[in-house]
Amino acid sequence: MPMTHVYVARTVLRFAVITWAVLAGFDAAAQAQPPSQPAQTTLRLIVPFTPGTGIDLIARTVGPRLGERLGRPVVVENRAGASGNIGTEAVVRAAPNGSTLLVSVNTLVMNPSLYPKLTFDPVKDLVPVSLTSWGQLLLVANPKAGWRTTQDLIGAARARPGRVNYASPGIGTPHHLAMELLKSTSGVFVTHIPYRGSAPAVTDLLGGQVDVMFLPIHVAIPFVKAGRLVALAIGSDKRHPLLPQVPTLAQEGVGNVNVDMWYGVCAPPGTASKRKMCAAAEREP
Repeated sequence: MPMTHVYVARTVLRFAVITWAVLAGFDAAAQAQPPSQPAQTTLRLIVPFTPGTGIDLIARTVGPRLGERLGRPVVVENRAGASGNIGTEAVVRAAPNGSTLLVSVNTLVMNPSLYPKLTFDPVKDLVPVSLTSWGQLLLVANPKAGWRTTQDLIGAARARPGRVNYASPGIGTPHHLAMELLKSTSGVFVTHIPYRGSAPAVTDLLGGQVDVMFLPIHVAIPFVKAGRLVALAIGSDKRHPLLPQVPTLAQEGVGNVNVDMWYGVCAPPGTASKRKMCAAAEREP
């Protein structure tokens, strides 16, 4: 099994164990409800982004294992839009009976600063279930651009302000904000091309319609290994063992651009706390 798959598998397996323990408690509570509320309802994992994104891959890897553990159907439902706000609001409004969970990324806590008219507070209106994983963003470019280092990109951007463009899955996503931070620390202007999700953005990056973008490491590595994308740098404090030859952005001399991402699961407000179950599950091998 490739190392990238082992890395992801270990991460989601730990999440599956923890989340199974939490949902087992939800099931017990559901069985105590009146007959009008059947216990074995479908568990919906709401992903507030389009299929093919990093968080979507995690949810679709975890879903089948949760179904096996719980003995109930599990479906992944994509509700994209407004940088994750549409899907998140759907979970906030869902019944707190263990049948609906949000699988999201740290965009969740960025959005209140970007969308002042949000109808929910992610801190007050969601119950945290588990941190599923965390990872880094890779700065990747189309090979046709001819860049091999971040300094190559910076040099091209300075020579032609605004002519170099970059893709993101949407305004306010970590991918977008990471590049804006890089632009700020390096003093260059690169044109932002926002897409409705990662899939169309990656498609155009591979096709050369856009020059560069930040991608989660587990999404980018297969394309880097295949030579379809060039990894210029990693947004982290240190190099990644899967790509030891790729320097950090700090090592490339563009400042402290640490753009780590975290992924997690939350439940609707009013869901009972299961911290003891989580602690017990985390101790399992």
